[in-house]
Amino acid sequence: MSEFSPIFLYLMISLLLSLLLLGLPFLFSSTSSTYPEKLSAYECGFDPFGDARSRFDIRFYLVSILFIIPDLEVTFSFPWAVSLNKIDLFGSWSMMAFLLILTIGFLYEWKRGASDWE
Repeated sequence: MSEFSPIFLYLMISLLLSLLLLGLPFLFSSTSSTYPEKLSAYECGFDPFGDARSRFDIRFYLVSILFIIPDLEVTFSFPWAVSLNKIDLFGSWSMMAFLLILTIGFLYEWKRGASDWE
């Protein structure tokens, strides 16, 4: 059980810090200077117009997926680089295959014009 004590300590510190950061604004906030205009949903002065449930262009989702690819590469490359001296040739070539598959996917999306906003 003693090998898990740093993890429990980290979890307790992070829980206390997050509760502190969530509760701290309530201690310093003031409710005496509020008025109805400030509490309204549209404090900029404009009446709401249009529908809030409008459709988004598919390019926004495509760009977000394209930004996930480098994050995925870094996420899997870091543990591989840390344990590089312990893995055999199989581990090295399996990572190269993984990076090749991601690169082929990225090149395919680039060739299809996924990043073009025309």
